[in-house]
This record gives sequence, C-alpha cells and structure tokens, in this order.
Amino acid sequence: MNTHNGVHPVDEILPVRQLVTYGLQHVLVMYAGAVAVPLILGSALGLTSAQVVTLINANLLTSGIATMIQCLGIWKFGARLPFIQGCSFIALAPMIMIGKEFGLAYVFGSVIAAGAATIALAPVFSRLLRFFPPVVIGSLITIIGISLMPAAAIWLGGGNPGAADFGSLSNLLLGLVTIAITLFIYAKFKGFIGNLSVLLGLVAGSAVAAVFGLTDFKHVGEAVWFEVSSPFAFGLPKFGLVPSLVMILGMLVIMAETTGNCLAIGKIVGKPSTQQTLGNAFRADGLSTMIGGIFNSFPYNCFTQNTGLIALSNVKSRYVVAAAGAIMVLMGLFPKLGALIASVPRPVLGGCAIVMFGMTTVAGIQELSRVKFDGTRNAIIVAVSVSVGVLPMSFPALFEHAGGTLKLILESGIFLGALTAILLNVLLNGNASHEEHQDPEFTALAASSAGAEADK
Repeated sequence: MNTHNGVHPVDEILPVRQLVTYGLQHVLVMYAGAVAVPLILGSALGLTSAQVVTLINANLLTSGIATMIQCLGIWKFGARLPFIQGCSFIALAPMIMIGKEFGLAYVFGSVIAAGAATIALAPVFSRLLRFFPPVVIGSLITIIGISLMPAAAIWLGGGNPGAADFGSLSNLLLGLVTIAITLFIYAKFKGFIGNLSVLLGLVAGSAVAAVFGLTDFKHVGEAVWFEVSSPFAFGLPKFGLVPSLVMILGMLVIMAETTGNCLAIGKIVGKPSTQQTLGNAFRADGLSTMIGGIFNSFPYNCFTQNTGLIALSNVKSRYVVAAAGAIMVLMGLFPKLGALIASVPRPVLGGCAIVMFGMTTVAGIQELSRVKFDGTRNAIIVAVSVSVGVLPMSFPALFEHAGGTLKLILESGIFLGALTAILLNVLLNGNASHEEHQDPEFTALAASSAGAEADK
C-alpha cells in the first residue's frame, strides 16, 4: 500500500484546484449516462418537455448528493471510496413497466420503498463477500470493462444510432483525434497535467468540433440560470405491493452490481473492500434511492464508466469524486452549467471512453494474472463466466422473448457474469478455493471482514 505522509491515497485531500479539475473530469465522463435515464423514462411515459427537464435537474441534484454520501460517508452509510453515483439503467425497465400500468406516482412510491428495503437487506448482502475470491473478482472486472464498450461505440458514432449522420466519417475522425490528443498528453506529461489527460482531451476535442461546426451551444442560451427541484413535484408518491416488489427485485440486481463495482474500485485504488465496506455501500445506495424518490429521481448505483478514469489518471482520492458530486449539485441548481457540459460532442466523449473503458478491462486482466491456472479449474471458470457476461452486450436480442422480471435479470451482463463465476467457483473449487489459500491479499481481506463482523 502506497501512502503519502501516512495517509492512504484514497483519503488524501488534494488542493482545491486539483479537486475541482479532477472532479470536473469525472462529471464530463458520466454526464451522458446520468441524463439518459430521465430522458428515456420521460419519452416512454409521454411526459412533457417541461416535466423531463424537471426530472433531469432533479437527477443531477440527487446524483451529486448520492455521490457525496458514498465518498464522504455518514455513520454506516457510504463506502468511503471514490464512487460516482448515477441513476441505474437496471431500474429503467421496471420503472417504465410500473409507470405505464400504475402511473408516475407509483414509480416514485416504489423507488422509496425499494430504497428502504435495500437499507434493511444491506447486512445480509454484505455477508456474501466470501463468494468473491480473485478468480471471480478478476472475471467480473473484465466483464465490466468489455460491457462498457457498446456505450463508447454509440458515443463515437454520434450518440443516436437512429440519426442519419450516425457513424459518419466526421464523427469517427473527431473521435480518433480525441483519442490521439488524450494519449499524447498522457504519454508526454506527468503529474497534474498527465492526470488531466481525459479532461484536456475532451476540451481539445470539443474545440476541434467547434472549429468545424460539429458542436451546438444553443441549449446553453435556452437554459435558465437557477432552478430548485422541489420534493414531490409530480404529487405525493403512492405505494402498492406489486410495484414495490418489482422495484425491490431491480434493487437486488443493483446490489449485485454494487458488489462488483465496490470490489473492482477497491482493487484499483489499493484499498480492498471488506464486508463492512459493502454493507455501508448498500446502505448508501438505499438512502440515496429514497432521497431520489422524494426529489423526483430514481434508484442509484455506482457508474462503472468512471472506474476506467481512476485507473487511467491514477488519482484515487475519494475527495476528488466528492468534488464531482458537488459540481453535479451545482448543475442541478444552475441548469446553464449543466447545459454547457452537455454540449461536449458525443464523438469526443466516445474517443475518451475507448481509452478509459479499456483501462477497466486491463484492471480485470491484471487481477486474473494473479490467479493460479496451472493444475486448477480456474481457466474454465473465467472462460465461461466472461462469455456469459458479454452475451447481453454482444447480441441484445438473445433474451427478447424473456418476460418481465426474468428479462430484467438476463439483460444485466454484469449480474449474469458474477452469478456464473460464483456458482462455477463453488462447484469446481469448493468453499475453500485455491486463491483463498494462495493470495495473501484475499486472506487479509477475509480476516478484515471477519474482524468487522466481530466488532458489530
């Protein structure tokens, strides 16, 4: 473990200038994904433009609050790791289902109920850590990195696969120029400048796009200066047994993904997650989701897009990501700021995403390099779990005949891959896998978890 003056890099408080610039870099990476859920939900439920804007502003505000809870921690809430929180795409399908059948008031009621259930289930789910030895963690991180590539491809093509100019030569060249600039800065500069390679690549790529008329700032002028998202803007929430159960099922899948993200980020920043860390992360997800339901927003989980940025920049401070949360709060309060950041062209974002998401995949490969394959069954565990995990991404139509809640589970490659790796590890390696005996880091992690449980 590398420390600076006895402080772990995760807990290091950087100068304000670095906190703001590194934090802004994280916001630029996650912004497109953050606004996608309210846009898609609003379209599916036939909401007006004004109502969709309300959802977006509320989403940014509560995403920032959720991020600060996870990074800074309040009592037993928050992993105290560099987690960027955003609306979960896993919850999108059940929310559309509930909204169409019961109405928007039941959507927010089910979100609040699911958040409360997540807090209650946190101690139970945190005990599953022993099922995540290095062969499972490595497979899971690799799946996360690979499964993010379709998002990078969509951004690189222009952001809208249905548009006439999607995949045009101008979009692809703009993405390629952004990649080249980002790699040049990363390779030629060290320290503060090198760590900002993604942010500088985004700025430079946007400048190139502006020169050739490939960006549009009209939404900045149209946005209002200040707006506060009031609680229950769509009316008081309504609670029903069926909507609540559907949303709770979605939260169970989110908790499984949170486990993978928590373990992955813990590995990348050199602070392995313990049972206590997982429990705190789950409770923060639940609390943030309840806050989301109150302030016209949705369930939250960790955005995997930013994992690659942490690996690429090597900036591990949770206070940097907390600063990103503060920026998102300002974006929710000052829509003009959000509109300015949203003006970054999608091909530019896609170019940087290729580099960052690839770094997430590399982190998984590095973890798997520590796993013993000779004389073990670990190779088949990795082969099958990674293959199963990328199925929903490689051919989404594969599970189109699955109905309702089953489709919700099958469409999550991270969940499928994790479940496959866990089951195969238990069946082929038994409860005491090879890694548990040979990886001292896993042994220390397990001991830390046991100690945390003994303290309760």
